[in-house]
Amino acid sequence: MPPRQRSLTKGRWSSFALSVLLHACIVGAGVYGWFSWKHRPPEPTTLAIEATVVDAKTLHLGAPPAPAPTPPAPEPVPAPTPEPEEQGPPKPDPAELERKKEEERLAQEKIEEDKKQQQEKQKEAERVEAEKQAAAKVAAEKAAAEKTAAEKKAAEKKKADEAAAAKKAAEAKARQAQEDELRRSLVAEERATALQNSDAANRWHTQIVAKITRAWIRPPSAQPGVQCIVQVSQVPGGEVTAVHVSSCTINDSALRQSVENAVLNASPLPPPPDPSLFERNLELTFAPQ
Repeated sequence: MPPRQRSLTKGRWSSFALSVLLHACIVGAGVYGWFSWKHRPPEPTTLAIEATVVDAKTLHLGAPPAPAPTPPAPEPVPAPTPEPEEQGPPKPDPAELERKKEEERLAQEKIEEDKKQQQEKQKEAERVEAEKQAAAKVAAEKAAAEKTAAEKKAAEKKKADEAAAAKKAAEAKARQAQEDELRRSLVAEERATALQNSDAANRWHTQIVAKITRAWIRPPSAQPGVQCIVQVSQVPGGEVTAVHVSSCTINDSALRQSVENAVLNASPLPPPPDPSLFERNLELTFAPQ
C-alpha cells in the first residue's frame, strides 16, 4: 500500500475511534445521571411524642407524691433542608445529534467503501493470480508437448538410423556372402576346369564315351564321320538322370534319339579314378567310327 494511502487510512480510523469514544462518554454520563436520580436517599421523618396529663387528686395515695420532675424540653428538630430537585441528564441538542448521526453514517459509508475496495483488490489479485497460473499451466503443457514431440522425433530418428544401419549391415553381409560364394565358385570352376583338362579326366571321359559307343545302335540314316555334342547329368555312382543331344553334324532326329538311348543304356557310367574328378553334369563329344 502506498504511504499516502496508508496515512489517509490511519486518519480515517483515528476519526472513527474518536467519534466512538465521544459517543461512549455521552452515553455514560446519561446513565450515571439517571442512576443518581433513581437512587437518591429518602427524606428524614419527624417523630411525634404523645403525653397524657394526670391530676394528683385522682391518685389515692397516702402522702402526696413528690412533684414529678419536669421533663426536659424536647430538642428542636431542625427542619429538613429541602433537597435540590434532581434533574435528569441534559437533553442533547438535535442539531448535534443530527451531526453525529451524519458523521456515523459517513464513517460507516467510508468503512463499507474501504471494505468494498479491499474486496475488489482481493478479487483483482485473485484474477491476476488465476491468469498467471493458467498461463503457467499452458506454458507447462506446451513445453511437455514439445518435449514429447522431440523425444518421439528422436526415437523415430534413432529407429530409422538403426534400421538403416541394420539394412546396411545386412547388405554388406549379403554382398560379402555373394563375394565368398563367387570366390568359391570360381575356385571350384577353376579346379573343375583344371581337373577336366587333366589327363585323368580325359581318360575318364574316354571310358564313358566308349561305353556309350558300345551301347549305341547305329540307325540306317547315320553316315560315317558323324559327331554329336551330348549333355549328360548323373549322380554319384554313375546313374544317368538326364541326357540331351545339343548338336550334331547332321540334322537327323533318328541319330539324336539313338545317341540318347545309348547314353541311357550305358547307365551307370564308369566312375572316375579319383573321386575329386566326379562331375554331375558332363559335356561329351560322341563321334563313333
